[in-house]
Amino acid sequence: MEDNKYTFENPEYRKTYWHTCSHVMAQAVKRLWPEVKLAIGPAIDEGWYYDLYAPFAFTPEHLEKIEEEMRKIIKEKLKLERFELPRDEALKFMADEPFKVELINDLPEDAHISFYRQGEFTDLCAGPHLDSTGRIKANALKLLSCNAAYWRGDSNRETLQRIYGIAFPKKDELDAYLERIEEAKRRDHRKLGRELGLFMMAEEGPGFPFFLPKGMVLKNTLLEYWRECHKRYGYVEISTPIILNQELWHRSGHWDHYKDNMYTTVIDGEDYAVKPMNCPGGMLVYKNEPHSYRDLPLRMAELGIVHRHELSGALHGLFRVRCFTQDDAHIFMTPDQMKDEIKNVVRLFDEIYSTFGLSYKIELSTMPEDHMGDEDVWHFAENTLQEAITEMGKEFAINEGDGAFYGPKLDFHLADSLGRTWQCGTIQLDFQMPERFELEYVGEDGAKHRPVMIHRALLGSIERFIGVITEHFAGAFPTWLSPVQVKVMPITDRANDYAVSVAKKLDDMGVRVETDLRNEKIGYKIREAQSMKIPYMLVVGDKEAADGTVSVRARSGGDKGVMSFDDFAGKLAGEIERRDIELSM
Repeated sequence: MEDNKYTFENPEYRKTYWHTCSHVMAQAVKRLWPEVKLAIGPAIDEGWYYDLYAPFAFTPEHLEKIEEEMRKIIKEKLKLERFELPRDEALKFMADEPFKVELINDLPEDAHISFYRQGEFTDLCAGPHLDSTGRIKANALKLLSCNAAYWRGDSNRETLQRIYGIAFPKKDELDAYLERIEEAKRRDHRKLGRELGLFMMAEEGPGFPFFLPKGMVLKNTLLEYWRECHKRYGYVEISTPIILNQELWHRSGHWDHYKDNMYTTVIDGEDYAVKPMNCPGGMLVYKNEPHSYRDLPLRMAELGIVHRHELSGALHGLFRVRCFTQDDAHIFMTPDQMKDEIKNVVRLFDEIYSTFGLSYKIELSTMPEDHMGDEDVWHFAENTLQEAITEMGKEFAINEGDGAFYGPKLDFHLADSLGRTWQCGTIQLDFQMPERFELEYVGEDGAKHRPVMIHRALLGSIERFIGVITEHFAGAFPTWLSPVQVKVMPITDRANDYAVSVAKKLDDMGVRVETDLRNEKIGYKIREAQSMKIPYMLVVGDKEAADGTVSVRARSGGDKGVMSFDDFAGKLAGEIERRDIELSM
């Protein structure tokens, strides 16, 4: 890493670079509009933002002016100098910046109150920063957007304007990034969901998605594959109620840690809650009958509908909703089965993710400050997770203090075709919930013991995963997953009967097929089918009807020539059965 210390390959340098850019942006804003008040301006995963309080709304034209001023500041090669002030002096120094004053007042009494100065501009900041504004590449930065944001995330506080920016050491890196952003916009699952007729949102249910007929075909096909895999890996499927009494959530510990995200109701004078996760229901299923060590490991999977209260500003298509299907599983086992079960789950993850062409990185999240249970048990669980994936040859990063309140976890961050990452899969070890629910099994020694439990989600939210793969494939789903797999299109009305008969044969094979019998030109029909991203189009006319053939066009690659129906049907069936990612014809 030492060789790459001052390159974007080093995440710390990258963060420092972007953090310095945020100060340059704030300085530019203050030069142009001194009346604007500064809030905070951190580096983020991609670029930076700065929250500002202004008496006007920032427009794209404003952003262009800020960019131009930023380039001037960069060319001035201003030195960044760090200094500290006592609390009283710091408050006087920032007296004209009310948000900074609030931040200073909230710092601990013994805090070092540090500032960074560049030219005439000074900002309250812990750093670090580059040593000069001249280190930034003037022609490789871009202000991307401006959105509303609440001060400190509190909807009762001031509404600020958040300007996002990005910068790179080279112009071609910026160009590549901006092209990727444009491609991401073209792949936006909300846009594709409308165009392809997959799902909709309604004002009558904000955050509650409606799946349309084609979207239900996609969803059900995905779940059929999910069920097939789980059966092969030794899972049984259960279903637990959506509403359970509030006492259960106190017993599980979720009420203390999650109540602000839960919907509640009263039934027969008793308090109930709509489940935000499936775990407590799984505990009750396990307790329903006695268990022996011979029954373990017991792998119970559930496609449970859960509800979580999300702020309206956080809702985003299928990525952030208030109602979704969680593909949970709870695995009950003896302590000596833990490592093998973790490996078994990872093998299942490998199989399913590879089917969609998704790679992943693993993150091990350790004990949070707000946790249940003994620290020694936590460390044992963390070590078990680490040993299991290490023995499988998997690499992982440590995410300190971000475990669930009941146990450490492995999070699987999927990488899509644009290189973006999505946290979907998780494996969580839990010694606490079995204790709280007094779960037991009879061991070989005839005595009662506590099982260990794995909480496991593979796709995470089914809805969110559909959003992820919609963008991953840009709506051009593999044939096995496509809501419509083949469209049959006659060239003239004389071929209508033959087109219908071809579609009937495909339907009898279990292929999802449609016909387009409209009195339209064939070129129009083809273009429309391609816009709907249908994998295969069969064009039939008098010659095809006479010869019993089909003229095949693929969504990608165009005209594939004339084939006998049996030849096409055989190739199509193989592609679907293998669940090929790419079209095979």
